[in-house]
Amino acid sequence: MFDTRITKLLNIKYPIIQGGMAWVATAELASAVSEAGGLGVIGCGAAPADIIKKEIQKAKEMTDKPFGVNVMLMSPFVDDIMEMLYEEKVSVVTTGAGNPGKYIEKLKNIGTKVIPVVPSVALAKRMEKVGADALIVEGTEAGGHIGELTTFTIVPQVVDEVDIPVIAAGGIADGRGYVAAVSLGAEGVQIGTRFVCSEECIAHIEYKNKIVNARDRDAIVTGRITGHPVRIIKNKFSKKLINLEKDISNKGEIDRLTIGSYKKAAIDGEIDQGSVMAGQSSGLIKDIKNCKNIIDDIIKESNKVQSYLCNI
Repeated sequence: MFDTRITKLLNIKYPIIQGGMAWVATAELASAVSEAGGLGVIGCGAAPADIIKKEIQKAKEMTDKPFGVNVMLMSPFVDDIMEMLYEEKVSVVTTGAGNPGKYIEKLKNIGTKVIPVVPSVALAKRMEKVGADALIVEGTEAGGHIGELTTFTIVPQVVDEVDIPVIAAGGIADGRGYVAAVSLGAEGVQIGTRFVCSEECIAHIEYKNKIVNARDRDAIVTGRITGHPVRIIKNKFSKKLINLEKDISNKGEIDRLTIGSYKKAAIDGEIDQGSVMAGQSSGLIKDIKNCKNIIDDIIKESNKVQSYLCNI
């Protein structure tokens, strides 16, 4: 169950990829996940190339295992970041918020594996045509910026339409979620929120505790009227946004309020007035522990679930 095309493609022990979350997916988290047998990923967000280069070099000092970099293609620094990645020759590049087509050939020429994040069948097929090595198919259960289709429905539809391996994302935090993803046809999973609540993640402790204490209906969607829906944990900030969203003329005010709101929560710990981005899997997360224990627990539970299924 853990020996898939993804483990072979990425040269990793387990097909578990850590989400490339802005601000909190740093060298510390990425290297810890890679050391534990998964694929750690450094998140670029909107940071300039020199900042990301330092994180990459730090990660290289912390692990000799493969790790990746997530590039947000809407970043104003995307071209500079890609040039830097060509020089650094990172093992894997995941991408979001755009089409990485013009960068793929050069990345693959230096041995980098390119794995776009996609929310639909149409984009998945397009990414396969332009040369993607695999796909991260993300359902609306995920934290942060989201699409509309659920993981349960979009993953098998993409699996049916492409030949390259699929990695399921959105709402996965434990071994049960891993086995469910495999049953849908995925050959790996991407996990974000669970790794935020790890000891190695630099996110503020109040941010982590907000996720640990979240209940099943606390991860809600805001920002639909802006055209860029975002899943966050309920707080005073989310209530303010929801009230503003009742009138479409408030779109500009919403955009103004959300600038810098994620950093305010994740790094500064202002969890009442910041954007606590997290997925619906928050309700499954009850503790903060190191990345090795997180991955070991996923593997143990996956084996337990598989054994149970084989005996019914």
